[in-house]
Amino acid sequence: MNDYLVKALAYDGQVRAYATRTTETVGEAQRRHYTWPTASAALGRSMTASVMLGAMMKGEEKLTIKINGGGPLGTILVDANAKGEVRGYVSNPQTHFDLNPQGKLDVRRAVGTDGTLSVSKDIGLMQPFVGQVPIVSGELGEDFTHYIVTSEQIPSSVGVGVIVNPDNTIQASGGFIIQVLPGTGEEVITQIEQRLLEIPTISNMVRQGMTPEEILDEVLGSGHVKVLDTMPVQFQCQCSRERIHSAIISLGTEEIKDMIVTDGQAEAQCHFCNENYLFTKENLEDMLETAK
Repeated sequence: MNDYLVKALAYDGQVRAYATRTTETVGEAQRRHYTWPTASAALGRSMTASVMLGAMMKGEEKLTIKINGGGPLGTILVDANAKGEVRGYVSNPQTHFDLNPQGKLDVRRAVGTDGTLSVSKDIGLMQPFVGQVPIVSGELGEDFTHYIVTSEQIPSSVGVGVIVNPDNTIQASGGFIIQVLPGTGEEVITQIEQRLLEIPTISNMVRQGMTPEEILDEVLGSGHVKVLDTMPVQFQCQCSRERIHSAIISLGTEEIKDMIVTDGQAEAQCHFCNENYLFTKENLEDMLETAK
């Protein structure tokens, strides 16, 4: 089953909802960065939430999410856009701990609880719009909930989860965001709050093979959800040989000459996808001519 996201309304337009399956997408990030289980869970939860926040945007708009809670994992950095494309990495991908007392991956310990979650939205203006909140839990679902409630003033619930196989591959990953819009009746809010207490974990719902539509039915109650749109979700990096080529030329002639003399080549690696780009001495000499 390919990854995808659904956008929906529920209870006659009183509630806005998103749900996504990101198993393949997070699996691609795990393969590229060789993340260990706790790091995979933290990165996967962050990428899943980012995909859903990206789905709230439109056109060519995009966002960058940076999380640093002072824990051993270091910084989590994720880019997402309005088309379901996402990429991300963590500073220390080989971070792993024993399970926490609840028998789950100890994401809080890896992320830390002394730091911030910041979201930078590029909506085509001169400057990006940046919102930042302190990390309140380190489990990330609660932290994204805190961000949405604080920055957008909309009562929301974010559920994100990742299950990792014994061989470090990703067994299941997904998430949902439920937003109660202004004017929603008290009984609807009470009903949703009750269901959120009773439902299985999001990662278990994905592991059981539930689709994003079925996840929303589980969270909001069957018959209450109206799906508006679906879109594919995938790990997609924006790096390319051409972009790195242009970046080297922009360094100027002195820098390029230094590369030729010192190393006789240039090698660049993309943080987001771990792709390596090698430029030979001949490539650099051609760039030198272009840069003059």
